[in-house]
Amino acid sequence: MSYGVSAALQTAIYEHLKADAAVSSLVGSDIFDAAPSGTVPPVYVSLGREDVVARNDKSGSGAVHRFTVSVVNEGASFQAAKKIAGAVSDALHNTRPTLTRGRIVRMQFLRASARRIGEGARRRIDLLFEARVEDA
Repeated sequence: MSYGVSAALQTAIYEHLKADAAVSSLVGSDIFDAAPSGTVPPVYVSLGREDVVARNDKSGSGAVHRFTVSVVNEGASFQAAKKIAGAVSDALHNTRPTLTRGRIVRMQFLRASARRIGEGARRRIDLLFEARVEDA
């Protein structure tokens, strides 16, 4: 197994979301590879946790990356956050963005979790995806 594809996968996912017309129409450029600091936008998308396991086979080394993309919204309901989460899911499910190292064999949506954050109106939806990659 090689963890070497991880940085290339993260970059490709980030760039793919930034370039997606549906996602950018809902959040503009507020897509981050980590939760923003300082003045936080009222709505944003961020890349989060990643778990990786080896999936080598006779053709070479590979891995399965399970990663989270989060949608955070200050709104009083989940409706806007769910619309953005749907756009993120549509943008990533069954896509294969080009990597600078290795290649994506398949990428799919696995599940989502929606919840309120604290006592305020902030909402968060965490979408879990799985990408099977080969290190070329």
